[in-house]
Amino acid sequence: MIRSMTGFGRAQETVDGLNITFEIKSVNHRYFECSSRVPRAYGFLDEKIKTYLQGFISRGKVECFVQIEALEDAGITVSLNAALAAGYLNAFKELSGRFMIGNDVTASTFARFGDIFSVRKQEYDEEKIWNAVKLAAEIAVSSFLRMREAEGEKLSQDVLRRADTILDHVAFIEERSPQTVREYNEKLLKRMREVLEDVHVDEQRLLTEAAIFADKIAVDEETVRLRSHIAQLREFFRAQGAIGRKLDFLVQEINREANTIGSKAQDAAIASRVIEVKSEIEKIREQIQNIE
Repeated sequence: MIRSMTGFGRAQETVDGLNITFEIKSVNHRYFECSSRVPRAYGFLDEKIKTYLQGFISRGKVECFVQIEALEDAGITVSLNAALAAGYLNAFKELSGRFMIGNDVTASTFARFGDIFSVRKQEYDEEKIWNAVKLAAEIAVSSFLRMREAEGEKLSQDVLRRADTILDHVAFIEERSPQTVREYNEKLLKRMREVLEDVHVDEQRLLTEAAIFADKIAVDEETVRLRSHIAQLREFFRAQGAIGRKLDFLVQEINREANTIGSKAQDAAIASRVIEVKSEIEKIREQIQNIE
């Protein structure tokens, strides 16, 4: 499946007392480049995320955003120092008896004395947290890849349609090229007769001149190679995996053949078709810049 390098995916899951949001997006890039933003306390996730994504992505500039929120009672333990609390309670009773004042101590009274409570956060289990994050990542990445594949299909169809257009122009050039030789031969014969008037025209010399011209403008080798490159391009699109770099090189070769044909063109109709071919090649080049 051909994939674009542009994609987006997002998932929000609650796993093991953690509310996790995982977001991923990418744009085209020559190589695989990954950056992630995670809460500072979970910095150990950076490398794990990068390694995980490398299993699915070959090229592209990828950015990940991870939010992790612990539920209210997740991983937090509040302990009471009962001995200290009893000491405070006895002190209140003594205070009430000695000074003959009311003893209105309630549970909320003890909230003012932070030293009788201890709050402890559970130690992070890195593997457990990563497994939780990975569950959200799997959903987000699945959506991300579907978008890449949908975009890749559109790019494939556009490139192949333009390749067909190039072949149509090539067919015209192949048909037109021999005609230009005949037309050149006729023009040359006419000019020689006009110059020489009644003098006999050297047919052998005329044939030699025509042969030199035909060899000079011959594009058979270029059109054959160009057709071969187009066929190879189609094969790439039928293959699996990343093909972007291969396509980039192949389009350079296609453009080289078109340039050679253009430099040999001595006919306005062929020159016009070469311009159309190069226009389609440039559009293909732009499209494949976004293929993984």
